[in-house]
This record gives sequence, C-alpha cells and structure tokens, in this order.
Amino acid sequence: MTHSHLHLERLSALDTNTVSDALDFLGLPGATVGLLPLWHCPKIVGLASTIQLGPKSDAAPAVHLISPVIDAVVSDDRVLVVAGGADGISCWGDILANAAVARQVRGTVIDGLSRDIDGSADIGYPVYGRGLTMVSARNRVVQLHAAQPVQMAGVTVQQDDYVIADRCGTVFIPAGRIGEVLGLGERIALRQQGMVAAVRAGRSVAEVMHDRQFEAIAAQPQ
Repeated sequence: MTHSHLHLERLSALDTNTVSDALDFLGLPGATVGLLPLWHCPKIVGLASTIQLGPKSDAAPAVHLISPVIDAVVSDDRVLVVAGGADGISCWGDILANAAVARQVRGTVIDGLSRDIDGSADIGYPVYGRGLTMVSARNRVVQLHAAQPVQMAGVTVQQDDYVIADRCGTVFIPAGRIGEVLGLGERIALRQQGMVAAVRAGRSVAEVMHDRQFEAIAAQPQ
C-alpha cells in the first residue's frame, strides 16, 4: 500500500466535521460551504484531479470538457475537482459518470451544477456540487486547463491535494499538511467520542463542552 493510500485509509475513518475542526486548530483553509451531495451518495475520499472550466468564446468545435482528464486516469484514488461552473449550466452528466466509473474514479466535486443526476445515482457514482440543472454545457462551457491550482468555493485546491466529502459538505486538505491534519483529526474524534460518553453518563454538558476541553486537544503532543 502506498503512503497516499495509507493516508486515504485514515481519512476515510474521519468525517468532514472532524477534519474541518483539525484545519481550524492548524489555521488552515479547506472547509467549503455549499458543495453538497447531489444525490443520497456515499462519502468520498481521494486525491484531487483538478479541472478548470470557463465560458466558450468561439464557435470552433472543442473536445468535451472533463473527458480528457477521465481518459488519463490510471489509478483508483482520484476525485475529480471541477472549478468554474457557470450559473444555470451543467458541468457534469451521466455519460461522464459512466466513463468515470470505468476508470475507477471515486467521485466528482463540482463548483457548479450537474444534469442527468439520476444517471449518476443509478450507477452509484458520487457527485457533490451546488445543485442541479437540465441545461447542457455544450457550446457554452469549455475546459481551460487541468492539473493546475483551482478555486473551489473560495479555497485553493492543488493537484493531488486530499478531498473528503460527506453529507455535511466538502473539505480539501493540502497534501503537504495531511499528516498533521490526520493526527489532529484522530485525536479530535477520540476526544469527542469521550465527550458524548460523558454526557450520556450524566455529566454536565456545560462542563463537558467548555472551551478548555477543546483547547486540551490541541495541547496534546503531535
């Protein structure tokens, strides 16, 4: 198992709330607002394959957006991270979903809208984004670049950054900080489990949730 796959395995055991808390403790951006599951799909974790979209500016035929990135996938750890979606216009659909499944892509996060969402749901392919539409991207939106930094809901995401998405939303983790975030996230999860147990056992919730209890998490050795 590769180093990144070990990190992904550990990340899979956490949720976005815990990872967001870890980023807060470390003063790192990464938690986003509004990139939610577009069907009742499972959690995804993976490494970002970044894609930047933009408006089509000429009448020349273009390769369909996102499809070259899917065709180039050669591992089973990728999440497509698609920036630059336009208001009212789709940047994901069922044909792309089927192609992604064939390439063992783990899921897609779009800072934009999807169409044909039943086509993704029917094959169990996770899609996270801002909402749904029926309007095609064809002749309206093109792919500008891939594997370069993109802005996702105000967060800069680099190629190969870590992604976790669940019912509460989507969080991006800088690849260079993944070890710190995982270590802290695991401690936060353990401490919160203990806090829930304490409240259930009858301890005062005001005492259990006092700021000093949370500050003690960060004070522990890495």
